[in-house]
Amino acid sequence: MDFTEFTLNENLQQGITKAEYKTCTPVQEQVLQNSLEGRDLYVQSQTGTGKTAAYLISIIQELLTRSDTIGKKALIMVPTRELVVQVQEEAEKLCSFTKLKVGSFYGGVGYDKQVSLLKKGVDIMIGTPGRVIDLHEGGQMDLSSVAFLCVDEADRMFDMGFYPDLRTLIKVLPPAEKRQTMLFSATLNSYVKNLAWEYTRNPAEITIAAENVTVEEIDQLLYHVSSDSKMKLLLGIISRENPESLIIFCNTKRSSEVVSKRLSKNGIENQFIIGDLPQKARLRIMDDFKAGKIKCLVATDVAARGIDVNDLAMVINYDIPNEAENYVHRIGRTARAGKTGKAYTFCSEQDVYSLPAIERYIGTNIPSEVAEESMFAEDKSAGLYIRTENYREEYHDKSDFGKKRQAEYERKNRSSGNRRNQKERGTGRYSEKNQQAAKEYRRDRRVFNAEEEALLATMSTDERMKLYKERFGGGQKSANTAPQNASVKENANSSQQKSPKNQKSSKNQKNNSSAKKNVKVQNAPQKQNAKQSAKSNAPQTNEAQKVQSQNKKEKGILKVIKSFFTKK
Repeated sequence: MDFTEFTLNENLQQGITKAEYKTCTPVQEQVLQNSLEGRDLYVQSQTGTGKTAAYLISIIQELLTRSDTIGKKALIMVPTRELVVQVQEEAEKLCSFTKLKVGSFYGGVGYDKQVSLLKKGVDIMIGTPGRVIDLHEGGQMDLSSVAFLCVDEADRMFDMGFYPDLRTLIKVLPPAEKRQTMLFSATLNSYVKNLAWEYTRNPAEITIAAENVTVEEIDQLLYHVSSDSKMKLLLGIISRENPESLIIFCNTKRSSEVVSKRLSKNGIENQFIIGDLPQKARLRIMDDFKAGKIKCLVATDVAARGIDVNDLAMVINYDIPNEAENYVHRIGRTARAGKTGKAYTFCSEQDVYSLPAIERYIGTNIPSEVAEESMFAEDKSAGLYIRTENYREEYHDKSDFGKKRQAEYERKNRSSGNRRNQKERGTGRYSEKNQQAAKEYRRDRRVFNAEEEALLATMSTDERMKLYKERFGGGQKSANTAPQNASVKENANSSQQKSPKNQKSSKNQKNNSSAKKNVKVQNAPQKQNAKQSAKSNAPQTNEAQKVQSQNKKEKGILKVIKSFFTKK
């Protein structure tokens, strides 16, 4: 179905043409059909399906045509600053031929511009919960005239801890019967359902299956590779395929920075984007990536929310995501609006346990193979120590990153000083001997024989998990601890067997009582045996009975403190 088949405002149609929208995606078609009737919406749809245009077109149409919305406003809530900028750009295109004004409101930048924009008047307000609450509580943003509320990527908002903020915001808006509410979420969790049940009026539920985006339109491949060889495999793929645009996903901020800097040392131009980067730096990096000035971007899940590139050639999961839904979000960025793309995932001994949940979530096994030596490229950064968090110093004087963050950075540097000193001295865990031993240990744990390598690619998830557990499950550790536990039991049994002999001898009783005074720390089984033997002994002296009754009265930390100071 084309957009021209809907009865839309003429000026809005011109904006749709300028944005180069012609044929509706499934989510756009269903959203427009229901929202133009004035119904609340509850939509489950993955990123890259065109949902942003769907709710923007609906809101703009209603603001332009409905008589009861004259002077009213729309509030669009999103989880990240990058997504705010993306939605604003899209809204400005669609509003190009109308008189509607669009404004964005997010943290990391000063208040002055945003307050000035509110004074001039804004029809469509796009923001993050924290900054919108600040502006409202400061009296600069009036939310009493909001007639349309849209919450985009609601599940991600809850993951980031915005659920209380959302409830606070919604409570100060006009009641549900006086506004139209639309909730968009990639997954159906209990928080989203509660929000829909509590703050909407009989919403129309729209579900767009995730499998169409995840499986059919993306060329997926999973490489079984050791954690030490990930960088060599990454360099090999980039060298062999030379993608026009690439996003590499890591699970942590530090890992993203390390991977980015190792790529740079191998001559591959790239940038990393994480949540701690100053806002100006993040916006500049994103603009350069969208414009094609940067071909390779290393990112975390949160920082990558809002990155919308029309022709992204490849996504590489350097780390397997901890949450199955994030796998869909990641690889879905290379198949935007029906286009195809490639997605490679590195599966090592450290993160293999996250794989079964992902394959259950997408409903199929990811095609896999074992990475061979021929796929690897030389890593010029191998063996080099990569210092992280330099960006704090680089950008601190150029932005309002804050004295608090800078103080935290300096404190972390002080606390990690001992580790760096050990590195420089070649002692402790950083000594050459220990590093070589660790390297050999990891190598021995990850070796597959020829038969396993041939069968690994054809194994089911359970079979692969069994093989990984046998090879990487830490069998040596459990084997080493077993004899120790057994010896403890033997010692306990032997002490229990000796206790009757102690009961017969009065001399042994005196020796035991003197040993209690001299020995500071005893094992729990020995204490129990001592108490049992003490109970079966002859009647105690009056002084001993007083001490025993006093000990019974003293409990918790007081008893520990007193026993410490009374010891000789």
